[in-house]
Amino acid sequence: MTIQTTLTINGADHRLDADPRTTLLDALRHHLDLCGSKKGCDHGQCGACTVIVNGRRINACLTLACMHDGDDITTVEGLGTPDNLSPLQAAFVRHDGFQCGYCTSGQICSATAMLEEIREGWPSNVSENLDGDITLSNEEIAERMSGNLCRCSAYPGIVNAIRDAATGDGT
Repeated sequence: MTIQTTLTINGADHRLDADPRTTLLDALRHHLDLCGSKKGCDHGQCGACTVIVNGRRINACLTLACMHDGDDITTVEGLGTPDNLSPLQAAFVRHDGFQCGYCTSGQICSATAMLEEIREGWPSNVSENLDGDITLSNEEIAERMSGNLCRCSAYPGIVNAIRDAATGDGT
């Protein structure tokens, strides 16, 4: 049995005829040839598969593709191109925010959505207050990015890249 689903990915509609048990990650990688999102743990613990759905970051390995019929999905491929990097992608390059690169697409998608959450004033568990400006401290970034692991431990570069993209100060 298959189910037809229309996924709007990076602004383009993609019709998918797949098993209803197909995860969004497997649909992206194996049915639509969008291989930026990676399969790390396949249990939602590493964040390598992070994509942005309707403005919120999710683990694509933990959700079914058919649940996202009509949703607006953004993958790392939709954030920039090699010739026209997003500000965050460019900051990752400038600050060496990656080593092996396996987690990088998930890190960048997560950080993109995280910066939007901060702009919208969403507090985290370590935010100093529940309303008002949020200070982009190392602790704030670490808390908000805690669902994305880097096995190479490129965290200093990742934090500097996020700060640079947010404020222009990635020192």
